[in-house]
Amino acid sequence: MTDTHASCTSTTGNPLIYLDDLTVGDRFKSGEYAMDEAQIISFAAQFDPQPFHLDDGAARATLFGGLAASGWHTAAVTMRLQVTSGLPIAGGIIGAGGELSWPRPTRATDVLHVVSEVVQIQPSKSKPDRGMVTVRSETRNQHGDVLQISTVRIVVPRRPGAAAVTA
Repeated sequence: MTDTHASCTSTTGNPLIYLDDLTVGDRFKSGEYAMDEAQIISFAAQFDPQPFHLDDGAARATLFGGLAASGWHTAAVTMRLQVTSGLPIAGGIIGAGGELSWPRPTRATDVLHVVSEVVQIQPSKSKPDRGMVTVRSETRNQHGDVLQISTVRIVVPRRPGAAAVTA
């Protein structure tokens, strides 16, 4: 996990991170989140009502070979983990685009955590109070299997007053 010198803290007690605190290669690890069958079915019923997300028996006849969480459910849990414990970005995690893939299905017995790494930092030329940071994240289960890979660009504010000093 990165070591910052932030003076403010998030609602979870983690120091808030500004653009000025980040360097390429910084890594962050979130807390954990336990999946279960009821959550998978409930999410799918509301947002992705496909048989392999709704019924274990039906899912056994598919390439999943059993009940699998929607990729969007995995993405939502990933976001929760990053917001609550993995990426304490000042101002919140504001996405500006990215890529998402699901190399393995998320199962009802999985306990998820997210490992993120800063891969690019680009201070804004037109808005000196912020910049864009590219973060690559892997959502893993308790065995270390990678269930989701995301590479996203997020808007990260500069520390208050920092833009005036470097402008």
